[in-house]
Amino acid sequence: MTALTDPQAAALPRRQSRVWRKFRSNPAALLGGAIVIFFVVVALLAPVLPIMEPTATDWLAVRQAPSAVHPFGTDEIGRDVLSRMIWGAQASLLAGVVSVAIAVGLGVPLGVAAGYLGGWTDAAISRVTEALLAAPFLILAIALAAFLGPSLTNAMIAIGLSAMPIFIRLARGQTMQVMTEDYVESARAVGLKPLALVTRYILPNIFPPILVQATLTIATAIIAEASLSFLGLGQQPPAPSWGSMLNVAKNFLEQAPWMALYPGAAIFLVVLGFNLLGDGLRDALDPRDH
Repeated sequence: MTALTDPQAAALPRRQSRVWRKFRSNPAALLGGAIVIFFVVVALLAPVLPIMEPTATDWLAVRQAPSAVHPFGTDEIGRDVLSRMIWGAQASLLAGVVSVAIAVGLGVPLGVAAGYLGGWTDAAISRVTEALLAAPFLILAIALAAFLGPSLTNAMIAIGLSAMPIFIRLARGQTMQVMTEDYVESARAVGLKPLALVTRYILPNIFPPILVQATLTIATAIIAEASLSFLGLGQQPPAPSWGSMLNVAKNFLEQAPWMALYPGAAIFLVVLGFNLLGDGLRDALDPRDH
């Protein structure tokens, strides 16, 4: 068994070095990473930043234009838009990360099981996956969220279940590809148990494409959460959410355009950041370029 594992262990630091070198040489990937880090830091620091309460109303400052007191202006009942933007980042990023964690946590084991076991297990999982993929992602998320009830938690569950088929199909295909490699055949020939084979050889080798897909899916999940909140199926008022802020702002586009400008720009930037980061990771982890 040492002959199987030692060369891989020795090659791992070199591969990590090549991946990092290729990633940092990609300006778009670095920009995407910087955008993502910025929004994550802002969301984490929301409780300690010197900003107003996101739910505090001021009826003397209704729909007030951006000023020194309110840099992003106020909304229809005098709440500070900047404060709601910062706290809304928590909801959007949390929804993106937790939704994808649900999709990966459920989808990858099912995909690995289908690819490794084959037979009726593969057939059953594949048919269910194909049925779920037949429904558009956002339509399925809306249907599940409406069934579960309007809340951020239910929205995350709905988005995670809707994204799960993507990871089932990806994990299945990658597992079937890894199963044909010589080192896997050698490990099976020396009697390595199935669970050890999956954890030691299959999962580490399918991790890079799973990571790339997860990064890109976070962007999709953030858009889905904003869409569900816009429809009233996500974060519930008065808790701030970029989607619900846009829902209110659509009624005041002429009188207070800043109410829609800032949450819309935030959604655009964070989705752009995750897409650039995902593309950069895909290029850096591509073994054909190493």
